[in-house]
Amino acid sequence: MVVSHFMSKAIPCFHILVWPIWGVLKEERNSIKMDQEQVEMVGRMFVDRYYQLFDNDRASVSLFYQPNSMLNFEGQKILGVDNISSKLNQLPFEKCRHDISTVDSQPSSTSTGSIVVFVSGSLQLVGEEHSLRFNQMFHLVPIGQESFFVQNDIFRLNYG
Repeated sequence: MVVSHFMSKAIPCFHILVWPIWGVLKEERNSIKMDQEQVEMVGRMFVDRYYQLFDNDRASVSLFYQPNSMLNFEGQKILGVDNISSKLNQLPFEKCRHDISTVDSQPSSTSTGSIVVFVSGSLQLVGEEHSLRFNQMFHLVPIGQESFFVQNDIFRLNYG
């Protein structure tokens, strides 16, 4: 089943952006399993939505995180949704455009259904002539059986 939309779901004390994946997850003996095609689909759907929001409504990106989420941004370790939100919203540019080159997704744990997503691409800042190459890794952890949040996020620019 191809899922083409996202929806909001309330979690105590905060909201996160989630997407339904009915028909994607398979329940087997108390564990969640996805085949590689399903893992790739969830990873791609997440990446498309994440960068669309980052480029157009950066404040909303924080809704993908939870209080125990961690971001490593150019070597700086940032813990918690409030600190991650603050970091992303204080970046020294207002608008940008991400051009994604590759998205690689793998199951991280067959018992929990978590997924690791590795992204490479370029970042074009408004008013800048040259784009910046970057890599970003996300560890997506399921909430229930219908949504994910970003547990870990590692971002690096590629210099040279």
